[in-house]
Amino acid sequence: MKPSYVVIDGNSMISIPKTVSTAVRHAVEMISRDHEKVLGKSPSLETTFTEKVDMVIRYAETADECPQRPEAFGFRFLEQLGKWSIHIIGYDDLGIIYGLLHYSQQYLGVDPFWYWADIPIKPKTNIHIPTTDFDSPEKAVTYRGWFVNDEVCLIGWKEEYPPTKQVWYPVFEALLRCGGNMVIPGTDLPRHGIHAKLASEMGLWVTHHHAEPLGAEMFLRAFPGKKPSYKEHPALFESLWEEAIQNQKEDKIVWVLSFRGQGDAPFWLYDPEFDTPEKRGKMISKVVRRQYDMLCESVEEPVCSMALYGEIAELYKEGHIDVPEGIIKIWADNGYGKMVSRRQGNENYRIPALPTADDLGEHGIYYHITFHDLQASNHLTMFPSSPELIKEEVEKALHAGANSYVLVNSGNIRPHLYPLDVVKEIWTYGQVKLEEHIQTFMNRLYTSNTKEISQLYKSYFEKTISYGPHLDDKAGEEFYHHPARKIIGYWLEGKTNTPHPRLIWATGEIPFKDQVCWFKEKCESAVYAWEQLLEQCNELSNQLSEQDRNRFYDQFMIHVELHVSGCKGFITLCNAYLSYVKEEYPLAFVQLYQSMKAYKNGQLAFKRAEVGKWENFYRADWLTNIESTIYSLEAARKFVRMHGDSPEFFLWYKEYLMPETEKHIYLENTHRNPLSDDELAKRLEEKFFSKEDKM
Repeated sequence: MKPSYVVIDGNSMISIPKTVSTAVRHAVEMISRDHEKVLGKSPSLETTFTEKVDMVIRYAETADECPQRPEAFGFRFLEQLGKWSIHIIGYDDLGIIYGLLHYSQQYLGVDPFWYWADIPIKPKTNIHIPTTDFDSPEKAVTYRGWFVNDEVCLIGWKEEYPPTKQVWYPVFEALLRCGGNMVIPGTDLPRHGIHAKLASEMGLWVTHHHAEPLGAEMFLRAFPGKKPSYKEHPALFESLWEEAIQNQKEDKIVWVLSFRGQGDAPFWLYDPEFDTPEKRGKMISKVVRRQYDMLCESVEEPVCSMALYGEIAELYKEGHIDVPEGIIKIWADNGYGKMVSRRQGNENYRIPALPTADDLGEHGIYYHITFHDLQASNHLTMFPSSPELIKEEVEKALHAGANSYVLVNSGNIRPHLYPLDVVKEIWTYGQVKLEEHIQTFMNRLYTSNTKEISQLYKSYFEKTISYGPHLDDKAGEEFYHHPARKIIGYWLEGKTNTPHPRLIWATGEIPFKDQVCWFKEKCESAVYAWEQLLEQCNELSNQLSEQDRNRFYDQFMIHVELHVSGCKGFITLCNAYLSYVKEEYPLAFVQLYQSMKAYKNGQLAFKRAEVGKWENFYRADWLTNIESTIYSLEAARKFVRMHGDSPEFFLWYKEYLMPETEKHIYLENTHRNPLSDDELAKRLEEKFFSKEDKM
């Protein structure tokens, strides 16, 4: 007996419902585009079913057509006059959307990250789909999605602000293709932007930042000049909450109940009378109850969550906060992947942040695979700890009952695809087999040398700097920049007789010079390994096809280069300070020049990854901010030149560079054009350093 299958080609016809939601319409548009890329032609769309139709998209009509649960879908097959058709049947809108996207990946070969990793879509003459019924498995997590947070690259990529559909559509499409159903679309963007509206239109649940309860406008933005105190202005706060409720009540919202202060800080910074845990917990409980009651007046059975983040988690664990029944309690990691309280300045209590066995009700987690904390976080580079940490922490959270909700801080998307895919695997199946997963992931991205590339990825997580005693104390690229700028500022302000208070989190309370040495030693312990990894990357890159080579650079090598340039730049900055302390000013001047050159290599890495549609993607590097590091170094270099080369700015040239035969006979009035900082530093470098020691 011949095998039965559905044949889909460029002339295929698809039947869609006469009345279709905007969300399903978007998914049909994705599939039509996928057909055009793969089969060379968009399918004909019909609203009636005839024997000519090859695919039918419809909602489930009977109990046996697909599983009876939200977001479920099934594939069913019908034979008419010897011709088979496939029916993609969904329980609801998201069921149909996931069914279409599963078909796209499984049979058209369109990867969830095709856009973000520039994965080419292979053309085909036709595809054959075996006529075997299929039912979608249930996801391990109910609400699962991304917080597109600190998304400055997405903001600065195009000229338009706030970002337009051109930027947001690929974000939401990738999330849906990863099986996500929930999003916080950006951080504190103007309310007239398209981000939240488009997310809803595409079928996603929209949720809120924990500093913006119910998605309401910030108090101080709405009422400038007023004290942001709920005790003094309850009606004003509630007017903002009511406005937010009315604006969103028709949408799919996972409502966030919370009470933090302005700018994502504890509310008692503005209300110092709340000076005990009991008073603070009582006020938060009161506000959250009021928000919940207001919401229930306008929305039937709202889905609600409460972020147990920062100080709120501590108050809750101490028993000072009462959470209304039925609210999903959201626990957060520390920004570095460990489910403990985050470091606040120099305080790092690492209080466990997971529900206990007797904490009933629904729970979820907010998890960072990218972070921005002005200390050691990874914003532009890949998660610095091993994927084993992600696996252990997220799977442990699910086993502890936090399986109703997983929100991943996804940052700018493009630099973080591998860890995003690891979490996607967990929220889908409840676990990830890392060895199988990494090989599958590499096979998706590259056409050759995938085992070698996998080894380099694994090596990356071994190379990141361990700056503290815990497994998650691993440094991203911000480690090379925010502490460096603090060191320069303290140095130039003349405060070096005391420890820098904002570096104690890393070094402990030791003299400033020792703090500088601490960072120098950390970078020196890692720089050789990073340089070796970069050399291995270059060797492997030469073996790849042009497409694979470009993708390998954009997805991996740029991260290695940012670590190499950061390490080398920070080391030479520290050397410069130590030379300055010894009053070796010309040497310090040159070392600052070397530091600038090293950091500028990070900016060159941006440019190499900004090809084609990615032009200007890293233009808005405002958080790690390599440009600010170079600016600070330039200020330090000018400062050091004042020590010994001032006021003529010719003395170092005369002492180190002028030929001996000229030193005693030149006429000063003919040598009054001093060299620029760059030219002087370049020529002094040649004088002071061997060819091997130059940066």
